[in-house]
Amino acid sequence: MTARVETAPARARVKSSATTQGFARFRAPFSLRCGAILIDYITLVAILAFSTLVSRVLGGGARSWGNSSETAGIVVAIVVAGLNLGVLPGLTGFTIGKWAAGLRILRQDGSEIGIGRALLRHFVGYPLSFITLGLGFLIVAFTTRGRGLHDLIAGTVVVRQGPAIAVSGRGV
Repeated sequence: MTARVETAPARARVKSSATTQGFARFRAPFSLRCGAILIDYITLVAILAFSTLVSRVLGGGARSWGNSSETAGIVVAIVVAGLNLGVLPGLTGFTIGKWAAGLRILRQDGSEIGIGRALLRHFVGYPLSFITLGLGFLIVAFTTRGRGLHDLIAGTVVVRQGPAIAVSGRGV
């Protein structure tokens, strides 16, 4: 006499790159992404403009004070750029502009991007998107996944931050 052992069938997990823990997120519209990057760059330009203004005000009789304040403004702008475009999105998925626009940067699988991937996206991917005469940014508007050249390089996707919707049994 032999015993027959029955095993339960293994459940297949199907995970779409557009889902995160059972919830679907919407890709970010091109216009919101443009607004977010504009906010990020306005922040940096405002720092430089303020330091230049201080430099011109102090530069009347003491030229060395004007030069040092201008140099300090450049250094502060570089530090803020590194924090805003590298560290902050690496830890939270947001830049200042993306936070203001309600967007978030994620890896394709829905996890956090990390500092290294954020630095790759912003300091390698963005210049390459600029070098292609802006086509690296423009493809965001015409692709179904809404990914630019910088997103393809870093393996990221920009999604709307907010309430996620439950995914039905079918794929997204």
